[in-house]
Amino acid sequence: MVRLQLKVAPKSGRNAITGWMGDTLKVSVTAVPERGKANEAVIELLADVLRVPKSAIQVVRGASSSQKLVQIEGLIEAEVIKRLGDPAA
Repeated sequence: MVRLQLKVAPKSGRNAITGWMGDTLKVSVTAVPERGKANEAVIELLADVLRVPKSAIQVVRGASSSQKLVQIEGLIEAEVIKRLGDPAA
C-alpha cells in the first residue's frame, strides 16, 4: 500500500498528471468539484496512469479539498514512482 499527497486542480482544460511539487503530486481534472465528480476523475486518472483498478485507489483525506491524500493498494512505493516519475528529478 502506498499513500500519495495530491494537489488537485478541478475544472482544468484536460485530465493530466502535471508534475511534482516537493513530495506532492499535482493533478488536473476537467470535472467540477461537486458531488464527488472531481474525486472520481482523480481516481480514474490515477488508475489509468498506474495501471491498477479504480477499486485499488481511495481518497482517505481531503475529499472536499484540493489537498488530498490517496491510498493505492497493490503497488509498492518504488513502482508508483517509476510509473509517475521521480519527484526528485
